[in-house]
Amino acid sequence: MLLTISTDHEPATDLGFLLHKHPERFQTFDLSFGKAHVFYPQVDGQHCTAALLLDVDPVGMVRGKSRDQSFLLGHYVNDRPFVASSFMSTAISKVFGSAMSGKCKDRPELVTTPIPLTAQIDVLPVRGGEGFVHRMFEPLGYQVEATRHPLDERFPEWGESPYFSVTISGTTTLSDLLTHLYVLIPVFDNAKHYFVGDDEIEKLLAKGEGWLAQHPEKEQITRRYLGNRMSLVREALARLVEEESPEVANEQPKAQQQEDALEKPMSLNEQRHGAVLAALRGSGARTVLDLGCGEGKLLRELIADRQFEQVVGLDVSIRSLEAAQKRLKLDRLPEHKAERIKLIHGSLIYRDKRLEGFDAAALIEVIEHLDPPRLASLERVLFEFARPKTVVLTTPNREYNVTWELLPAGKFRHPDHRFEWTRAEFREWANRVADKNGYSVRFLNVGPEDQALGSPTQLGVFERA
Repeated sequence: MLLTISTDHEPATDLGFLLHKHPERFQTFDLSFGKAHVFYPQVDGQHCTAALLLDVDPVGMVRGKSRDQSFLLGHYVNDRPFVASSFMSTAISKVFGSAMSGKCKDRPELVTTPIPLTAQIDVLPVRGGEGFVHRMFEPLGYQVEATRHPLDERFPEWGESPYFSVTISGTTTLSDLLTHLYVLIPVFDNAKHYFVGDDEIEKLLAKGEGWLAQHPEKEQITRRYLGNRMSLVREALARLVEEESPEVANEQPKAQQQEDALEKPMSLNEQRHGAVLAALRGSGARTVLDLGCGEGKLLRELIADRQFEQVVGLDVSIRSLEAAQKRLKLDRLPEHKAERIKLIHGSLIYRDKRLEGFDAAALIEVIEHLDPPRLASLERVLFEFARPKTVVLTTPNREYNVTWELLPAGKFRHPDHRFEWTRAEFREWANRVADKNGYSVRFLNVGPEDQALGSPTQLGVFERA
């Protein structure tokens, strides 16, 4: 398998400094599964091409592994020596590690300088078709050319193969290019030659820093990179969601002050918690989820009530969970109380078996922080998969906002709100979700009620039929 990287940056020989490989030398590197060769097919002042040729040893590739009993030659008769896969990613890391890390002692200014670069991969196994190649690379700013190869030129009736010659080009840093290739090559193949463990999350997040959280296909990338191990996928995606809008996280104290200034005079937050707690008590629930638990205000009230024998708080923010741990003083709680509560890190838009089997779930001012397209995922996670007997959910009533003089016209109560519903919009959504998933729903008002505008907070109690 062959990877070439070319540039017409002047002087083009700067590519040799960035790669830490001299253009006049043919270099060979021993790897556990074969050898990697680095050479330069073309070098002059106007154009430079570096090649990474991977020579996979089929015997070395499987040495020490158990045999595939379904096909005794399966480890040896396959496409691994001929296609760019996780073997190529490993070679990039071993051979071009300094370049991928952005280190260049001789030309340090080049590391952060975007230059015109073209990478060609022969060949890339794409489990997803040509469109998948474009969806992976184009959001990163590359122009993409992909040529699909037939299974056998002598037998065109056999159809096309999943193998492509792929060329990507763009103006970027060499470090970014190598990082993108390192992450995405095994994603196309949807397989890895080694065991995918917890450490792969850290690799993905480290190499994906600055681009993966914003990539429109981040869920697909994460799932394939982590070998479809859903426990790892959930954790990685939850951490990516937290990274997605760092500016919002930095603004939280100020944003919270804005919301508190609106709601504190009427003690609206206390009224919300009181209404939710009353609904949970009335449901007879013994085990309760606080989804989007934040800093643990409701959790503290739940564990103070002996009715609730098991309480779990989930949040996508590590910082919020740390604050909840301090608020609840988990390290100082009596043993009989501490064993009733658990904090877990996760996201409400990905299925999580840890959420199944509970009597009730509470979501206090949570759904409005989700982008509307993600609501469908939350609906499935909560009402189709977790399926607690009772769900108690609150959300702002947009109609009431006009009563607050401090809130500019047309603005939401909190900068991180993606939407705020009218009473009719909330009821339409809640009734649809309830009907679809076998629940009934009733609605309550929270806070001072205006005859024309309703109350500031809407509350829905979903009960499974």
